[in-house]
Amino acid sequence: MQQAFGMAVPETVAEMCRPATTAVLVYDAQVGILAHVRDRDRLVERISAVLRAARESGVPVLYVRHVSLPPTHMGVTALRTAMAWQRVGEAAAVTAAFPPDAPHTQVVDELAPADGEPVFDKLGMSALVGTPVEAVLRDRRVTTLVLVGAVLEIGIEPTARHAADLGLLPVVVEDACGVVDTAAAERSLASLDYSLLTYRCDSREVVDAFGATGLLSEAASL
Repeated sequence: MQQAFGMAVPETVAEMCRPATTAVLVYDAQVGILAHVRDRDRLVERISAVLRAARESGVPVLYVRHVSLPPTHMGVTALRTAMAWQRVGEAAAVTAAFPPDAPHTQVVDELAPADGEPVFDKLGMSALVGTPVEAVLRDRRVTTLVLVGAVLEIGIEPTARHAADLGLLPVVVEDACGVVDTAAAERSLASLDYSLLTYRCDSREVVDAFGATGLLSEAASL
């Protein structure tokens, strides 16, 4: 760890992910989203390992989930986006893809929040727009945001970029981020790498950095 101007400046992901200054954000681990990612069960195992390590080490865990407004209350941008995603040519044909109470909108049982961990609803791609996530992180004096969930090439990439712009250290846990389109995910990672503002690692490195006793051997098998 470097020391400069009265601050500790981390050099490695392990140094960034100190439990006292880190939070884990579980992005859109929802029934209707994880159903479309590649190797869903393996992804859930890796996210679960990160969550167990975080909870054991006192690292705060926050969730976000994607929800939809009723079409009658969508604006122009929301309608245009819904038309594109739903492959319909008429705005009047748009439906609410993720109503808040729908079964497929809920977080999957295997990754359910524990001990009052908050779940914040969002309408857009960045988890930091229109949610209290930033306020919670600032209040906890968090400097590193560990990102897991789905989908890497759709919502995790813009969340990582936004976190960096807010002065956080975003760490994308590559093997704990679900992918739908492999080529698109590779482009997202390459773009994030090119910006030099986002860091990435695998789930074993995060578990090791959190120092969760009893989980290091488990991480070795991930």
